[in-house]
Amino acid sequence: MHFGRSIARRLRRHWALVAVVAPFLLAGAFASHDYIPTAVDMRQQRAIGNAALDYLAGDGERAFKQLSLPFDRYYGAVFEVPLALVERLLGLEDSRDWDVYRVRFLLTHLFFLAGAGVCYLLVLRMFGSRALALIALALFLLHPRLYAHSFFNSKDVPFLAAFMISLYLVHRAFRRETLESFLLCGVGIGLLVNLRVMGMALFAAVLVPRALDLPGAGRSRMRWLATTGAFALAASLTYYASLPGLWTDPIGHFAELVRVLGSHPIEGDNLFRDEWLYSLDGPPFDYVPVWVGITTPPATLLLALAGAVALVWRGMRRPRDVLRNTPTRFGMALIALPAVTAVAVVVLENNIYDDWRHLYFLYSPLLLLAAFGLHWLFRGRWMRAGVYALTGAAIAVTLVAMIRIHPHEDNYFSALTDRTTPERLQSRYEMIIRNHSQRVAVASVLEAHPSGSIFGSRVVPDHLLPADDHERFVITWDFRSGEGNFLWRFPVIGRCPPGPHVVRLYATTLHCVIDPVAYFGEARREALATEPVVRARYDVYRDGRKLTWLWDGCPAEEVGEGSPDFLLHVYPRDADDLFPARKRQGHDFDNLDQIPRRSAVRIDGNCVAEALLPEYSIARVLTGEKGLWSADVPPDYAKARREALTGEPLARGEFDIYRAGRTLTYVRDGCTEEEAATPFFLHLYPLDAGDLPDDRREHGFNGLDAALTNNAGRVGGNCVAFVDLPEYPIASIRTGQFDDAGQLWAVEFAPPE
Repeated sequence: MHFGRSIARRLRRHWALVAVVAPFLLAGAFASHDYIPTAVDMRQQRAIGNAALDYLAGDGERAFKQLSLPFDRYYGAVFEVPLALVERLLGLEDSRDWDVYRVRFLLTHLFFLAGAGVCYLLVLRMFGSRALALIALALFLLHPRLYAHSFFNSKDVPFLAAFMISLYLVHRAFRRETLESFLLCGVGIGLLVNLRVMGMALFAAVLVPRALDLPGAGRSRMRWLATTGAFALAASLTYYASLPGLWTDPIGHFAELVRVLGSHPIEGDNLFRDEWLYSLDGPPFDYVPVWVGITTPPATLLLALAGAVALVWRGMRRPRDVLRNTPTRFGMALIALPAVTAVAVVVLENNIYDDWRHLYFLYSPLLLLAAFGLHWLFRGRWMRAGVYALTGAAIAVTLVAMIRIHPHEDNYFSALTDRTTPERLQSRYEMIIRNHSQRVAVASVLEAHPSGSIFGSRVVPDHLLPADDHERFVITWDFRSGEGNFLWRFPVIGRCPPGPHVVRLYATTLHCVIDPVAYFGEARREALATEPVVRARYDVYRDGRKLTWLWDGCPAEEVGEGSPDFLLHVYPRDADDLFPARKRQGHDFDNLDQIPRRSAVRIDGNCVAEALLPEYSIARVLTGEKGLWSADVPPDYAKARREALTGEPLARGEFDIYRAGRTLTYVRDGCTEEEAATPFFLHLYPLDAGDLPDDRREHGFNGLDAALTNNAGRVGGNCVAFVDLPEYPIASIRTGQFDDAGQLWAVEFAPPE
C-alpha cells in the first residue's frame, strides 16, 4: 500500500513527463505495425538471448552451439534475455510468427521511452527547470533515426537508453557521494558494458574525476576509497555475472572477447561523401561528426554547440571548477565523451558502418550539452521567450518531417544535407533500404485489386494483410497474362518503373509493386528487337547498362527457389572502382549474381531476368548460370553505333570515325565478321610530350592498338569499334587497320578542341 502511494505521489509530481510520454507510448503501439524486422540482425539478437537463457537453464556450453557466429557468445545478453523470456512465457517461439517481432518491437520501444524519461529527470535534477526538462525530453523522442530504430534495433538503441540511465546514476553518485549511490552506479555501468563494450568509456569517465577528488579528500580519504572501490567492484562483478559466455573460463574467454570484439570481423562497404569505404579499414577522421551533423535535427546540434561553448567559457573563467565536483566538471565530461570517442574510432580503426548507428549512444551526452545550452540562453524574459519560440518551432518542424516520411525515419537527413537532387544524396551517403515500405505498397495493391487472387514472388508478412486477404495472396514465379497479378520486388534504388504502386522517399525508390506480364513482357519485346550478344540456355541482350536474359519455352523449374543461380561478374577498367570489400577479398570483379536471380520470372512459358550494370567504365562482363555455362558479354556495339551516327564523322577511311566526348567510334555498315576481327592501330600524338607514358616517349606517340581492337565487333551486319581517349590534349591522331602483310588503310586527322 505504501509503495503504491509512493508511485502515485511520484506520478503527480512528474505529471508533465507522464503527459508527454503517454501519447508516445500509445503512438508506438500503433507505429510498431509499420516496421519490418531486419532479418539478419533480428535473428542474430534472438539467438544470443535464447542461447544465454538456455545456458542459465542448465544446457551448458552446448547452448552456445545454436549461434551462427562463435563470437556472438561475447555479445551482452542483458537486454536479450528478458525479451527471450517474455517470448517463451507468451509461447512465441516460432520465428515466422509476426507476434514474436511485435512483442520485441514494443519492449525495445518501451525501454527507449524509459531512457527518455530518465533524460527528463536528469535535466530536471541538473537545472531545476521543468520547461527545460520537457524540451530535452522532446529532443530525445524526436530524433527521427533513433525513433525508427527504437522499434527494430535491439542493439544500439537499448545501449543509448542505458547510457542515459547510467549518466543519471553517475550524476546522482557524484552529487550524493554515498556508498549506496556509487554501488548503484557501478551496477548500472556494469550492465551498460554488458550491452556494448564501449560502455567502458563511462567507466573511465567515473574513475578519472574520482582520481581528481582524492587530493582534496582530506580526512574523508577512507570514504573516498570505500566508495570508489565499491563502484569498481560492483561494475566488474555485475559485468561478469551478466555475461554467461565468460563463466566457464573467465580469463580465457575475456581475452578472446577483447580480441574478437576489438577487431569486429563483420565486413561491409559503406558509402560516405561519394566514396565507398571498406569498414575494416576504419572510418576517416570526419566520419562521425559528418554523419551526426547530417542526420540530427539542427536545433539539437546548435544548442549542444552553445552548451559546449558556455561550459568551456565557464571553465576558462573558473579553472578550479573543472578539477572539483561541480556542474562544470560534469559538463566538461559530456564534451569529452563524444570528442574522445570520435577520435578513438579513427585511431583504433573501429569497424563502423550503416551511418553512425554503432555510436548512437553519443546522442545522450549531446542532448545534455543541448540542455546546458538552453540553460545558458534562458537569460532575461525576452531572451527566454525567443528561445522558447524558436525551439518549439524546430521541434514542430521535426515532428512534421517524421510524420511525412513515416515509417522511413531511419533514412532521415536534416536540412543541412542537400536534398534538392535525390540522385546526389544517393550517390554521396549510405541509404539503408529496409522493407518498411511494404505496408504502403501492399495497401496500394489491395486497393487496386479488391477481389480475386494476388500473385507475388516474395512472402508478405501476415500482419500486413487483413485476415480476409491471406488466402488471396499466392506466392509464385510463374505468371500468365490475363490474371491481373502483380510482382512483389525487394526494395531497390532507382529500378522501379513510374506508376501508382511505387513508394518513394526523397524521390528514392524504397519499394515498388509491378505487373510482371507488362513489365517483363516489355523488356522481352525490347530485347528481341536486337540481336543477342550471347547465345546459350538463356540468350543475353545488352542495351547500354541494361542486360536482359531470355529463354523462350523454358521449364517452370528454371525460376524461383531451387533454380540455378545466375552468374554476373563485372570487371572494371580501373580497380579503384571496385567495391572496397571485393578488393580486400582479393577479387578483381564485382559479384552481382543476386541481381538477375531476384528479378527472374516465367511469363507465359518464357523466362526473363534483367540487371543494370554499374556506371563505372567496364573492361569485361562474365555471365551464365553456375555449374551450367558461362560467357563473356561483348561491349554494346549497337549503342555505340547509334551514338556515333548522331554527328558528322571526323575522318573517313574503310571506317567512318566519330567522336563523342572522350570516345572515338569506328563504324562501317555492311561489313563481314573477318573485317570486324582485323586488328586496328591507333596512335595519339599529344600537344605536350610530357603527357606520354615513360615507355612511349621515345616513339613520340601513345599506342592504343590493343584497346581499340578488343572493343571491335559486328552487330546487325555492321562493324563497330570504339575506345576512350586519354584526358590530355591531343595534337593529331593516326589510325587504321593492319594484318600480317602490313597496313590495310590509314587516316590521320586533328581532333576538334
